[in-house]
Amino acid sequence: MEDTYDVVVIGAGPAGEVAADRIVRHGLTAAVVEAEAVGGECSYRACVPSKALLRPGAAREAARSVDGARQAVTGALDARRVLARRDRFTARGDDTGQADWLKGAGIALVRGHGRLAGERRVEVTGADGTVRTLRARLAVVLGPGTEPVLPPVEGLDRIGVWTNRQATTADAVPERLVVIGGGVVACETATAWRSLGAAVTLLVRDQALLTGWEPCAGEEVTRGLTGMGVTVRFGVSATRVVRDGTTRAVTVETDDGATLVCDEVLAAVGRRPRTGDLGLETVGLSAGDWLPVDDTCRVTALEGSWLYAVGDANHRAPLTHMAKYQARACAAAIAERAAGRPAAAGRQPWSADSDHAAVPQAVFTRPEIASVGLTERAAREAGIAVRAVEYRIDDVAGAALHADDFRGHAKLVVDETRGVVVGCTLTGPMATELIHTATVVIVGEVPLERLWHAVPAFPTVSEVWLRLLEAYGL
Repeated sequence: MEDTYDVVVIGAGPAGEVAADRIVRHGLTAAVVEAEAVGGECSYRACVPSKALLRPGAAREAARSVDGARQAVTGALDARRVLARRDRFTARGDDTGQADWLKGAGIALVRGHGRLAGERRVEVTGADGTVRTLRARLAVVLGPGTEPVLPPVEGLDRIGVWTNRQATTADAVPERLVVIGGGVVACETATAWRSLGAAVTLLVRDQALLTGWEPCAGEEVTRGLTGMGVTVRFGVSATRVVRDGTTRAVTVETDDGATLVCDEVLAAVGRRPRTGDLGLETVGLSAGDWLPVDDTCRVTALEGSWLYAVGDANHRAPLTHMAKYQARACAAAIAERAAGRPAAAGRQPWSADSDHAAVPQAVFTRPEIASVGLTERAAREAGIAVRAVEYRIDDVAGAALHADDFRGHAKLVVDETRGVVVGCTLTGPMATELIHTATVVIVGEVPLERLWHAVPAFPTVSEVWLRLLEAYGL
């Protein structure tokens, strides 16, 4: 059986869903191919369940940070109810609601494994083995996402190791958890399961957490984790793991000669593109590779404008919100090209330039950390005449009112030549909510002299913006 659509999208994660929706809004037809659950990793095994697990502990901590409320919060978290609340958000992987949304938007859903079978052709193998061919009049959009990478640890592939999937969907709290890694997934997972009562040990190969961030972010998260009772071991790697067939306990050997015993091991050391079985070789591309794209998300290794890649697999900005942003850019470009107009001409609303220099990130550890734009180091390496400005958020009146012993840090990276902010990092309570102001400032290239007139309300934590500008000298 063969069907024809204007656009065929492989992958119904956040990027694929948005791309298809925008395509249909432009008056074109679209089909989405999905082998697993509509909604993708984010909805069921990453962003949504992880934040559902993290929020109860953060809420309890917020109440305990204010005298008078602190005395009313005396118990531990109810793990059973926390896990049940998470399941309400994820529907335990049931994608009926998401599939109904696609249907209501006028998007065809084709279930099965999709792979390219030549230019503008996609073969879909269903669960029963039947093969269906889809043809795209205009374009094929790839949104396969990524999958976790396992570090080279002897025995790790034989113990039933956790990845982000098991870490966000487990039905019980492990008594002892060893986490291999020092990035966002490792830090958030350690925070979540420690707040639910697990004894957590973090094995970090590097000498700091979150090494791609400003140093203050990793330092604050380290302080927060250790304050919660997490054991953080820097400069240490696991070398061998073995699960006991009777007790099910896991023994972890490390390169400093230590031995740990735990119930589960989480590997959180990175991800790779899910492009190994995508049929890339049928159009002259290499299976398993990342998919470099231009600012319209067109795959640059091919001639013509028929193959696009959105989301994590193009390796530009592997975050859900940026995947959706790319999808909007991609759909607009396809529609413009279909109408015979150049998609890259002028200052267009679909230009994906923001995923180079204005990518917001929010991490829900304790304390929260958030950033957007360039770090000081990255800005200097890019040849920008940089001046960094820092301020303790603790010293803002609104922060002291918000929580007793409030602790937070703010850092701006300023391009002195243009007089604009190119980077911002925040730590502390509400950092994830405060970061959007910095995103607007950076994307809008608001001159500091103009930003000075954006007066923050008193007494709010946002008054830190006034203090940063005063520290700059305005």
